[in-house]
This record gives sequence, structure tokens and C-alpha cells, in this order.
Amino acid sequence: MKVKFTIPGEPMGKQRPKFSRRGSYVHTYTPDKTVSYENLVKLEFERQCNTFPFPKGIELEMYIEAYFSIPKSASKKKSAQMLDKHIRPTKKPDADNIIKIIADSLNGIAYYDDSQIVSCKCDKYYGSQPCVIVHICDVNGR
Repeated sequence: MKVKFTIPGEPMGKQRPKFSRRGSYVHTYTPDKTVSYENLVKLEFERQCNTFPFPKGIELEMYIEAYFSIPKSASKKKSAQMLDKHIRPTKKPDADNIIKIIADSLNGIAYYDDSQIVSCKCDKYYGSQPCVIVHICDVNGR
């Protein structure tokens, strides 16, 4: 079993939780940008994969391709090198935060829990259209 779907737009990483104090009570909340991106991931998965769920207990492998937009300040030569994948982004968000936001978003939708993911890889590239392409497959090919 294998699924593949694309999330349009600039890749985003999971942000840290925020805290606010109301008197002696501390309130923890998830930043709005993170919540919005997680909802986008869910919607795109449901739209493109027809809510295809992997069964509970199956070992999964996830591969993420994150494509960032080319900076406007880049020369034509440098832009060509970026598109040919000779120059890759070393900017934020970190690959582990990209993995985290996508894996957490798909909990209970694509799979029972992200603890089923036993292998994960994230590659960052520059592309003409910023997006994130997610591949999820069963490790044992069931």
C-alpha cells in the first residue's frame, strides 16, 4: 500500500507551543499558523487520497520532499543551479520540524498514530512552485 499527495505553498515547520498567564493560571496553546497548516495537510490528504487509512499496527515509511521558492535576489545562473538541485536550501524550517508538523497532522487520518512510522526521510529543494510532496508506504508491502 502506498499513498502520495501534495501540499501547495511554502513548506512550514512545527512551531513551539505558546504560553500565556492569566493570574496564577498558565494557558498553553498551539500557534495559529501551525493549526492552519495542520488543517491544510489534513484537507489535502483527504482530497487527494480519499481518506485512505493505513491499518493500526502496520509499520510505515514516510518520505517528504519540501520545495522552497527561489529567492528573487538569486541570479539566473544561481536560479538554474537551484532548479537542477545543485544548490539546496539550508534555511528554516528545519527538516525535523517539517516532518513533525506533517506526521502530527495525519494522526488518526492517514494512520492510527505517528508511532507507526519506523522510517522517515525529508529532503529540501528549491522549485519553481513551492510545495511539499508526501509519500507514505507500508514497509512490508502488505
